[in-house]
Amino acid sequence: MMVLIVDDEKNILSLLQQYLEIEGIQSVGAENGLSAQRMLKERPYDAMLVDLKMPGMDGLQLIEWARGEGLHLPIIMMSAHGEIADAVTALKEGAQDYVVKPFDPEELVAKLKKLVEAQQVQEMVAGVSSSEGDDGAFIGQSPQIQRIKALIRRIQDSSSTVLITGESGTGKEVVARAIHAASHQKHGPFVAINIGGVPENLLESELFGYEKGAFTGAVARKSGKFELADGGTLFLDEIGDMPLALQVKILRVLQERKITRLGGTTPMPINARIVAATNKDLEKMVQEGKFREDLFYRLNVVRIQIPPLRERKDDIPLLAAGILSRLNAQVGHKVKGFTPAALQALCAYDFYGNVRELENVLERAVIFSSGDEITVDDLDLRSGAFTKEQKTATVDKEAKSLKDIEQDAIIQSLRRWEGNRTKAAKELGISRRTLINKIQEYGLEEL
Repeated sequence: MMVLIVDDEKNILSLLQQYLEIEGIQSVGAENGLSAQRMLKERPYDAMLVDLKMPGMDGLQLIEWARGEGLHLPIIMMSAHGEIADAVTALKEGAQDYVVKPFDPEELVAKLKKLVEAQQVQEMVAGVSSSEGDDGAFIGQSPQIQRIKALIRRIQDSSSTVLITGESGTGKEVVARAIHAASHQKHGPFVAINIGGVPENLLESELFGYEKGAFTGAVARKSGKFELADGGTLFLDEIGDMPLALQVKILRVLQERKITRLGGTTPMPINARIVAATNKDLEKMVQEGKFREDLFYRLNVVRIQIPPLRERKDDIPLLAAGILSRLNAQVGHKVKGFTPAALQALCAYDFYGNVRELENVLERAVIFSSGDEITVDDLDLRSGAFTKEQKTATVDKEAKSLKDIEQDAIIQSLRRWEGNRTKAAKELGISRRTLINKIQEYGLEEL
């Protein structure tokens, strides 16, 4: 943080700089308004402390000039006793707060930090709103995300197949859309299919389409996902759930770049980039014979591994700002941002449900928030009462079997989603078909 202090009393200027330095805040001083004008033109500042009464150009004139120049940095007015009316005028001109001399330095620093943090969040919201659609709305500034963005730019002129891996809820489809938005086929369609969400007996027809009369009920010709994605991108989500029998046909498509509709005889060329994603360990599945090795290598031409949110917490403020902007539009609220304490709580929390969990937490917060800022009380982070180590220790102490742990996880998820199988399966990172099998196995049909 870099603060500009404007005060014609050199001793106050020096004392303020010393105190801010103790608090880890950098600052520079200007002895009058005109000097401050010059300094504001030379470089940006995170905030400004301005004395009210100064020769030449007073604090009010400086604030009026700064706002007229389009400078939106937070400003705190410093006034003496008897100047309260002028301080109120300063608030109307664009100052965010004021302190009365002699003031408590701790109070001043607290006000300063709160205003700067609030400004940063507002800038994030504005930045996300103005750049909506850039990089497929792929948000993040951490080194891990910057590397992913750089990789997306490197492959933008290529049609190579991409495999996206990462935990459930990390935003694999968002990355897939960013790849599409950056590609030379961005004007073509983006077609997505959740492999685990389609019944096995219907999956082939969904992917390849069918001719009229191909099977009972095929009363008209239907185009499949490969055909619909022609000239664009086909996103195969949950590729690890693809049945072995169908994997052979997908491999042939990737090799020959042609498909044949069910019931048809004429191969059709396809011109779609294939992007696949999974939260499973495909290498392990290959070793276990559950996934074809040749298909894995065809898919794994370009690999993008998305880190979990708990490993890139620097991105949480930016993600939270973007999600808040979208939620405001959806629910018709106008929550401006977060209190510093709320933002700190979000950054300290380990989101094992990743970005999806962050979205759920913020959606609840926006709905129940009664002010123009989300507070700590608005955040429901009770599920994070234990650290990962504490959870592991608890499991070890109780000596639960893997089946017990799995059953408990299914029960908890089903209760969280009020029995909705599809949403529970998505949270658990398994297909709906697998969840139903597990429900039957453990006798949980009544949940």
